[in-house]
Amino acid sequence: MTQHFPTRQLRFFLTAPTPCPYLPGKEERKVFTHLPLTDGAELNDHLTQVGFRRSQNITYRPACEACDACMSARIPVREFQFSRAQRKVLNRNADLSPMLVEAEATPEQFDLLRTYLLSRHPEGGMTDMGWADYVAMVEDTAVRTHIMEYRLPAKDDGPGDLAACALVDVLSDGLSMVYSFYDPALERRSLGSFVILDHLRQAQTVGFEYVYLGYWVRGSRKMDYKARYRPLDVLKPGGWVRLEDEAEA
Repeated sequence: MTQHFPTRQLRFFLTAPTPCPYLPGKEERKVFTHLPLTDGAELNDHLTQVGFRRSQNITYRPACEACDACMSARIPVREFQFSRAQRKVLNRNADLSPMLVEAEATPEQFDLLRTYLLSRHPEGGMTDMGWADYVAMVEDTAVRTHIMEYRLPAKDDGPGDLAACALVDVLSDGLSMVYSFYDPALERRSLGSFVILDHLRQAQTVGFEYVYLGYWVRGSRKMDYKARYRPLDVLKPGGWVRLEDEAEA
């Protein structure tokens, strides 16, 4: 099938049904298309705003036949106010050194990713990811993207150890959190929450409208954390709505 976007005609494809990684007993299907090298950044903007998610040079969204639990989620930056608990998370990590770096894979990042996956998602599909896969994940795209690195306090003989990383796309209306990972040994720092909160802080400073979190999956314990960020908008068939207005919230 085809759908018209301002810059070109796109061809969309549908995957075969596979077991859902979020809800037991369910099957998932995805509709996807390839982002071209020439105008991929603009298309990534449009597609993210209508519920797609990017992986390398492919963008996709759920197209499940008997389930609509997966909903694209974004935080409206201008309305967001940090809670006392969230400010504590920011203060707890105030000693980290953030650095925006080009979307170029490094062995240090890959080692941290492997540690994270084996600790937090040992049965997930990404645990088989090799170095070449990680390079493709970070570098195989023509969109506006970068990596935020967060380092522990510097050592006498060089920079501090890498504590967390976030692969982030820069859209016309905000930041899209593509994938983040962190050192699971630093559990007390709540680094998963910190990375999101820091990007909300960045978006507020720059004046962006949204931070896109990917999919919130109703009924999935893996995705429950996204509903803790309020206000939160989710994409329904009729458009973006506030989660507080949802009966499922």
